[in-house]
Amino acid sequence: MEQSERSDIETKIREVLSSIYDPEIPVNIWDLGLIYSIDVDDEHVAHVTMTLTAPNCPMAEDLVEEVRTRVTAVEGVSECDLKLTFNPPWDRSMLSDEAKLELGFL
Repeated sequence: MEQSERSDIETKIREVLSSIYDPEIPVNIWDLGLIYSIDVDDEHVAHVTMTLTAPNCPMAEDLVEEVRTRVTAVEGVSECDLKLTFNPPWDRSMLSDEAKLELGFL
């Protein structure tokens, strides 16, 4: 796969992730800083590493499944290999400026 195609697919994935909201916080998971990495390989598998705001999040399974389902549906993606990690642990410094503004931290 050419780098431009890989970049286009990764951009579409970021757009999709920006439309998924944490069920307890009125901010999307991209701006919350919950997505640590996105990489699409030559077989069109999207490797996504993400975290949650708290390890004991009651909606963890639903949120992870929504990410997996929505990323897999992106044109050019054959499947989503999603890794959930808590290292490093999420904290407020990972919020985008947009999220900080929305949450009243700016």
